[in-house]
Amino acid sequence: MGILIKPIITEKANNDSELNNRYTFQVEKNVNKVQIKEAVESAYGVKVLKVRTINVRSDRRMRYTKAGIQFGKSNAIKKAIIQLAEGESIDLYANA
Repeated sequence: MGILIKPIITEKANNDSELNNRYTFQVEKNVNKVQIKEAVESAYGVKVLKVRTINVRSDRRMRYTKAGIQFGKSNAIKKAIIQLAEGESIDLYANA
């Protein structure tokens, strides 16, 4: 699997991409900012100015069932927010 897993498309991420030219991706947990920058530049052919990373912790849940209390959690992920150079853009909705 590659460094970039998938782009994150939410209202907040779309607003950030339209106003500030920043795009958000879910990335592998063990990669650093230099590797993320190289992966985005090679995949989309753009110039990256800045990379910010966020480790998102897992969500813990508790359910009350007939069998008793069930505990569970979602997977932890790592996000990368990519700041592109002025005039550059990424089309995340292209069918290519």
